[in-house]
Amino acid sequence: MHRLLLADEEENILKALQPTFRNQKDRDLEIYSDAREALRRAQTTNFDLFLSDYRMPEMDGVQFLSEVKTLQPEAMRLILSGHTDLQALLGAINQAEIYRFVTKPWGDYEIMAVLQQALEYRDVLIENHYLANQVREQQEALTRQKSLLDRLKETHPELLNVNRASDGSIILDEDDSP
Repeated sequence: MHRLLLADEEENILKALQPTFRNQKDRDLEIYSDAREALRRAQTTNFDLFLSDYRMPEMDGVQFLSEVKTLQPEAMRLILSGHTDLQALLGAINQAEIYRFVTKPWGDYEIMAVLQQALEYRDVLIENHYLANQVREQQEALTRQKSLLDRLKETHPELLNVNRASDGSIILDEDDSP
């Protein structure tokens, strides 16, 4: 289940998007017409994706998503806007590190495809992070084991002095038998 937060001051935009999002069974959607209220919610609840309008009265989408990035760096961030201002787009990319810029008007198929791609990309990033941590932990365990083996070689070299045959089997000295 993915949690999504949508912030747009225009109620008609929220109403238009809501059915598209609600039809997705694997997604939980929260909508806010006030960016500050949405930000307060982001301080207490983890979301997988934030979709914000670019132009909002108290806080623009770039500022909102920049603050969200600080709170939840692994969440995907998207901007929704009817204005294709290049400076705004560059600011969104550089400051908030948005994943995509979706233009108004949008097509339902287009926005759902963008959301699906963003969530799949996020899931891959999370999995890669998890796997990288596992590799680090395993590398640390191997380093500790090698250190213990090196100390054992120094203190008790006879324990590790094993005679082997060409096939890898261990050769026992007949003098050692009971």
